[in-house]
Amino acid sequence: MNMPATLHSTPALQWHTLCSRQDLVANSGVVAWLDGTQVALFHLPGDQVHAVENRDPKSGANVIGRGIVGSLKGQAVVAAPLYKQHFRLDDGACLEDPQQRLRVWPARLNGDAVEIALI
Repeated sequence: MNMPATLHSTPALQWHTLCSRQDLVANSGVVAWLDGTQVALFHLPGDQVHAVENRDPKSGANVIGRGIVGSLKGQAVVAAPLYKQHFRLDDGACLEDPQQRLRVWPARLNGDAVEIALI
């Protein structure tokens, strides 16, 4: 899982199931709906799940879930399909342009359920 230990024990988090483990694609993204927002889910080795906003802040297109997952400077990133900017999956920050950022949600696998937390 990709969150600090403090998030596991924080009672204020409300976990919501978005999909099942079988809906995920290893080392790739899938998109799910959360209250009218598209969320891109990325399943990485070690059963890590990352949840970021699917909307590319530069183009406005909902394409982040189709981006290429990789690692830059030891950090898991997704390359946006249109302009190729890289976003860190942990915090949504853009490596090339600090003014661009994706919204992120804590995410986890809970058995076969893929859950994200609403803070």
